Amino acid sequence: MARYGPMFGPDITFLGVERCDLTDESTFADADVVIVGAPFDGGTSNRPGARFGPQALRQACYLAHDGSRPSMALRVDGLKDLKVLDAGDVECYSGDIENSIKDIEAAVYTIAKSGAIPIILGGDHTIALPDARGVARHHGFGRVSMIHFDAHADTGEIEFGHLYGHGQPMRRLIESGAIRGDRFLQLGLRGYWPGPKILSWMAQQNMRSYEMTEIVARGLPECLTEAFTIALDDCDGIFLSVDIDVCDPGHAPGTGTPEPGGLTARELLDAVRRICYELPVLGVEVVEVAPPYDHADITAFLGNRVVLEALSAIARRREVAAGGEPWNPRKPLLEGR
Repeated sequence: MARYGPMFGPDITFLGVERCDLTDESTFADADVVIVGAPFDGGTSNRPGARFGPQALRQACYLAHDGSRPSMALRVDGLKDLKVLDAGDVECYSGDIENSIKDIEAAVYTIAKSGAIPIILGGDHTIALPDARGVARHHGFGRVSMIHFDAHADTGEIEFGHLYGHGQPMRRLIESGAIRGDRFLQLGLRGYWPGPKILSWMAQQNMRSYEMTEIVARGLPECLTEAFTIALDDCDGIFLSVDIDVCDPGHAPGTGTPEPGGLTARELLDAVRRICYELPVLGVEVVEVAPPYDHADITAFLGNRVVLEALSAIARRREVAAGGEPWNPRKPLLEGR
C-alpha cells in the first residue's frame, strides 16, 4: 500500500519535513529519524481522543512549517542537522486493537531495521507495546532499556476483560521479553492506581519506579542520574516513552487520564533533553495527547516541544561524537556554541 498519510485532517508533515513511504525503502534509506503517527485510542479506559494526537503534534507551532528549528539551548537545528522524514500515519481502526498493534509494530520495525530512529506520535499508551517491541525486534530482545515518563505504571494485568489497553502495555512488554523488568525505569508515578497486587508484581520484576514523592524529596536530576546508570547496564540503548500526563494537568490538560501533582513542562523538557543528549536513544514515543480536552493547544505545544527537544539533543550528541564541542548548559547564550 502506498503512503497512507495522516488519518485525520490534511496531509501535513511534522513542521514541514519531507515525506517518506514505508513501503518504499528508497524513500527513507538515508534517514536519521523517521516520524510516524499511531492514531489509536481504542485502548483508552477513560476519555478517548488521543487518536487526534498525531495531527495536533505535527502542527502545534506558531512558527513557519519550513522543516527547520534551530535550538537556542543546544545550538543545533534538529530538523536540518538530522535527516528527519515523516511517514504519515499507520492506518488504525480503534475498534480493532489486535490488528492495530500488529500494524504499528511492523511500521516501527521497518524504520528501526533501516538504521533510523523511530519517533512515534500517539495515540494512547497501548501503542507502547508495538513501539518498543518493534525497536527490540531489531536491536534484540532484552538489549533495550525503557525510560518511561507517566503518572501511571501501565502494568495492569487484565482490564475490562482484555489483555491489551493503555493500562497494560508495560506488563505485556516485560512478559514478552522485549524489555527486561530490571531495566525498566519509570518516572512521575502518582495518585491512586495501581494497588498493592500490581505493585507487588512490579517489585518481583525488579522494576525501578520513581513516584513523585521520591522525585520531590531527592530532586529530578538525582533520580535521572541514578536511572541512567541502571538503563545503561548491559543494554545497548534506550527506548523513551513519554506519556504527556506525567505533567501536572495545569501544564497538560489535554489528556485522557489527568492526575494532579505532576512534573512541570520545564522539568519534562529538561529531562528529555538530558536523556537524548547523554544516552543512546533507539526510539521515542509521545502519547496520550488528546486534543478534545486541550485548552489553547498548550498540551499539543508541549508534546511538539518534547519531540523537538529529543531531536535537538540527538543532533548535538552526534555532533559531539564527531568531534564537536560538548554542550555546556552554563554557557551564556551569546558566547557561541
